[in-house]
Amino acid sequence: MQPEIVLEAFLQPTDTIDAAHPAIVAAAASIAGDATEDEEVARRCFRWVRDQVQHSSDVQRPVVTCKASDVLEHRVGFCYAKSHLLVALLRARRVPAALCYQRLAYDDTASGFFLHGLVAVYLKQYGWYRVDPRGGKPGESSDFTPPVERLPYAPKLPGEMDLPERLADAMGCVVSTLRRWPTAAEVRANLPDYARQGLY
Repeated sequence: MQPEIVLEAFLQPTDTIDAAHPAIVAAAASIAGDATEDEEVARRCFRWVRDQVQHSSDVQRPVVTCKASDVLEHRVGFCYAKSHLLVALLRARRVPAALCYQRLAYDDTASGFFLHGLVAVYLKQYGWYRVDPRGGKPGESSDFTPPVERLPYAPKLPGEMDLPERLADAMGCVVSTLRRWPTAAEVRANLPDYARQGLY
């Protein structure tokens, strides 16, 4: 299969990644500004989502967002929702972008796990490059510095891992979690996990 055909899947809107929504298209154009190279467009979009969209665990706002346009409207969301928005903004500017995930432990005992949402952006010069748009936590570095990844979390405990898949749409268990629970507190108490038999 030709690379451009493979990448085309990462440029298309979905129900969750509604990159063709007028508000997303307008925001992407405003954020990208005069940038035309994919790397600079991606840098500007990443830093805007990281810095201008609050993370639900850092603020006392009960609203739960999932669809990219809703994240843009409310300017708040969990890591998954912030990733949905970043991917939508990038696709609106014709920069291929995918969703990817880490499986992390709640604490050092590794007695429970949850998924953490990331974004992989395809840069012509470097290929796929992962970023973490969560932001907002002191002492944790998250930035856009290709080709070096600046991710705040590194799987190290048994059961933790970087999931290898790059997905064109959000993982089902993530969407169902964000749609099932009506408040951010309830989402925090029921973060999604994904375990494939024989993998963990």
